[in-house]
Amino acid sequence: MRIVNVTTAVVAYHGQATLVRIDTDEGISGFGEANPDAGAGTVVGMINFLAPLLIGEDPRNVERCWEKLRRNKVFAGPQGGVFVIALSGIELALWDIAGKAAGQPVYRMLGGKFRDRIRLYADCGDGDDPAGSIAGCVDRAQRMVAEGFTAIKFDIDNLHHPAKFDAFNHTVNAAELRSMVERVAAVREAIGPDVDLAIDLHARYDVPSACRISWELEPFHLMWLEEPLPAENIDALVRVREQTRTPICAGENLYLRWGFRELLERGAVDVIEPDVPKCGGLAEAKKIANLAELHYIPFAPHLVSTPLGTMATSHQCAAIPNFLVQEWHALEERAVWDSYVHAPDGSGSIVKDGYITLPDTPGIGVELDMDGVRAHAVAGYGVFE
Repeated sequence: MRIVNVTTAVVAYHGQATLVRIDTDEGISGFGEANPDAGAGTVVGMINFLAPLLIGEDPRNVERCWEKLRRNKVFAGPQGGVFVIALSGIELALWDIAGKAAGQPVYRMLGGKFRDRIRLYADCGDGDDPAGSIAGCVDRAQRMVAEGFTAIKFDIDNLHHPAKFDAFNHTVNAAELRSMVERVAAVREAIGPDVDLAIDLHARYDVPSACRISWELEPFHLMWLEEPLPAENIDALVRVREQTRTPICAGENLYLRWGFRELLERGAVDVIEPDVPKCGGLAEAKKIANLAELHYIPFAPHLVSTPLGTMATSHQCAAIPNFLVQEWHALEERAVWDSYVHAPDGSGSIVKDGYITLPDTPGIGVELDMDGVRAHAVAGYGVFE
C-alpha cells in the first residue's frame, strides 16, 4: 500500500478547522484534523509543503512517516507551532488508514482500550449571553448537567471587565476578583458539590493575580484552574502551584513530548491538557500521557475539533490508564458540529449523556458527511481537491 495523494478541506468551526485526506493506491482513504488555532491558511500551506514527502510511503508505517516529516523538512530539535499542528492532522489521517487496512479500530492499534466510553466535560464558555452574566452561566451549567455531563468548565477571564484599569496589564483588581468569585460561587451552588467544575483563565494573568484567584477559588473545590498564566515559564507556574490547594492544569499550547518534560519533572501542574490534533497526534499524545503517568499526573486533553478530531482523540484517551476527562467544545455551534460526520449508530451525534462511546468499526470510526462539509466549507480552499 502506498500513499498517492494528500488533500485538505477547511470548514467553519471555532474559526476554521482544517481537515486532511490521504489517499492510497489500494483505494483506502484516511481522514484527520488539525487544530484550528494557527489559522487555516498557514496549516493548509504547511500540509501542502509536507505532502510530497509522503507520496510513495506505506501509510501503515505511521510513526516512520511522522518521523520522516519531522526530521526531513524543518528538523532542529523539538518543534512547535504551525508545523506540528499540520503534522498532527496528517498523523490522525495515517492512523485512520492503518486501522481501516487492518480492519481494527484505532484504539486497538494503539494497544487496546482501558474503557468503552470517554467522559467529557462541556466547555460552557462565559455563559449563555454576550455579557456573560451570572444568570447565563447558571442556566448553561444546569442545562449541561441535565444533559448528562458530570463535568463542566467556564471562562472567567473577562478582559473587558468595566473595572479594569489597563488594557495591557492584566493584574487583577478587587472588583474583578470579586466578580470572578461570585460567578464561580453561583455555578457551584447551581450544580451541587458532585459535578466537577473547572475554571479557565486562558493564560492571561501574572503570578500575584494567579495566586490571588486560586486562593479565592479554593472553597469551591475545582477540578482544576486552567492556565492561570502562560505555561512557558515553568518557575512561575511552580510558584503558583506551591501556594494553593486548587489543582493547576496547563499544556494546551505545548508541543511534542519535549514540551511537557520539564513541566512534569518540575512539578508545575496537577493535570496536563495536551491538544491531540495540535501537540503531535495520537501516538505522540500517548507518549506524553506515559510521561505524565511516571509523575502520577492525570491526562485531560484540551480539544477544539470537529467530531472527526474529537473521535480520534477519544481513541487515544481510551488507550491510556491515566485519562481523566476530555473537552467537548461545541455548545454554541452544535447543529453545524454534528453535521460534519455520520454518527456510527445513526443517531445524529457522537455525544450522548456527556460521553462518547467508542465504535468498533475500523479506523477512527466516523465517516465525514460530505453534504455537511460542503455546506460549511470555507471559500477559497476547495474540498479535498
